Amino acid sequence: MKKEEIIFLNSIFFVIGFILIFSLLGILFQTLLAHTSFVLMNALRVLGGLMIILFGFILILSARYILPFFSTEHKIRMKRFNNSYLTSLVFGIAFALGWTPCVGPILGAIYALAATSPGTGFLLLLAYSLGLGIPFIIAGAFISKMSNFLKRIGKVLNYFNIIGGAFLVVMGLLVVTGYIGMLAVFLIGSSGPMSLSTQLNFVFAIVAGILTFFSPCILPLVPAFFSYMAGTSANEVKG
Repeated sequence: MKKEEIIFLNSIFFVIGFILIFSLLGILFQTLLAHTSFVLMNALRVLGGLMIILFGFILILSARYILPFFSTEHKIRMKRFNNSYLTSLVFGIAFALGWTPCVGPILGAIYALAATSPGTGFLLLLAYSLGLGIPFIIAGAFISKMSNFLKRIGKVLNYFNIIGGAFLVVMGLLVVTGYIGMLAVFLIGSSGPMSLSTQLNFVFAIVAGILTFFSPCILPLVPAFFSYMAGTSANEVKG
């Protein structure tokens, strides 16, 4: 099997690992909030929106200032197994549990969004996982072209925290004011199997996952990470 194929398969197992964890957390949110009263949910909506706004400002400030917690990497160290696919799966689980602080505000915002939407926690965390996971799989498939891609996008990454932070602030304001449903009507048009606000939250979660992948903490490390998972060096797959 070619090295590129091995890396691609490792990327799939890595993504499966963190999708499992995020989906379980989503089920937990959904279960805990299933029977919450309307009054409490309204309070949670406002509190959750304010937290999302706070996370947005934290992300923006981190582009210019060194924030104690968000400038330190907190991670769970896992042993490497003989089977690279098992290693990738376990690392995917550890990735979801340990997380990288500099993109932690985005994940925290999705948790807050899930807390404001009873019965949709699983869908929101799954959407976030897909937004983060699909680019990972695509990167694994085209790992040999990642170096050129990183050179082209390098300057944009410098503005990631500002762009991502602004996205969170806007999302938080929509949640706090309750305009998220009105925006959903404008963008989506009519209700489907899910309510309009749930559909828009789903879109927000996917976009948040994509933003997480393109963060300066994640994207530049992808080639070396997957090469390590496949038991080879990054130079061997640049092609």
